[in-house]
Amino acid sequence: MEFSHISVLLKETVDGAFGEKSGVYADLTTGGGGHSYELAKRLDKEKGRLICFDQDEEALEAAGKRLEGLPVTLVKENFRNLAAVLDRLGIDKLDGIIADLGVSSHQLDDAARGFSYKADAPLDMRMSSEGLSARDVVNEYELGELKRILYEYGEEKFAPKIAAAIVSAREKSPIETTGELAEIIKNSVPAAYRREKNPCRKSFQAIRIEVNDELSALDEVLCAGFERLKIGGKMSVITFHSLEDRIVKERFREFCTGCTCPPEFPVCVCGKKPRAEHITKKPIVAGETELAQNPRSRSAKLRVIKKIAD
Repeated sequence: MEFSHISVLLKETVDGAFGEKSGVYADLTTGGGGHSYELAKRLDKEKGRLICFDQDEEALEAAGKRLEGLPVTLVKENFRNLAAVLDRLGIDKLDGIIADLGVSSHQLDDAARGFSYKADAPLDMRMSSEGLSARDVVNEYELGELKRILYEYGEEKFAPKIAAAIVSAREKSPIETTGELAEIIKNSVPAAYRREKNPCRKSFQAIRIEVNDELSALDEVLCAGFERLKIGGKMSVITFHSLEDRIVKERFREFCTGCTCPPEFPVCVCGKKPRAEHITKKPIVAGETELAQNPRSRSAKLRVIKKIAD
């Protein structure tokens, strides 16, 4: 299947992070290379550089073709390894970082990857095609763990019923496909809930997050990335659901917060100074034109900060 992905908030994201044409940048989620291309084409081909991260071999192959001739370095790594990769490449500081989080349009649309509940395929959901899979989670996790991830990562109110139904079904035979899992989920929630919206969305999101350890990786790279930004460097991050956005919002607030002394203290004694400032006071969201062209942009939120001190 040809790799395709519609880049969300393309210009806004790149504008948010871009500074000098001769700078060094990182795209943490290269995908098909849409944001990477928009950034890389602005760079001086002799002095500028963009480091493109992705775990997905297909994504990097597609991005490589799209970015041919531009000053980019493709890296097949989880973005949580940002600091180690930069050390390996001899890069100390970055001028800017961009990230378009979550699963790509291609991964959702390619049924064989097992991300989608809309088509029957082997349970997989691995962004890297390596390690723990959705099949492992569904068939091997204990009841309590299944309930936990459905609650925490899917914010699914029917987590106990869904988890119990999964355990009951797998006792008869292993759950092998997305179609089997989708039917189990649908049959374990009230009919009214099924009519309201597809009841599989939250559970599939939760399992995908667990498989790829997405939230821990995100928190790690926000901290590591901020440390590697130059003063004046910017970080531009798109989120697609509340769990991601909460982590980004809280980390960005932490970077931008100064004194943490109790309000009753007459003077500051902690000495804490802000290390960043918000470029976006409120998250940027897609406009009507983009929403009409790409419905998946509806849940996108872009937040941008600039580093002002080490």
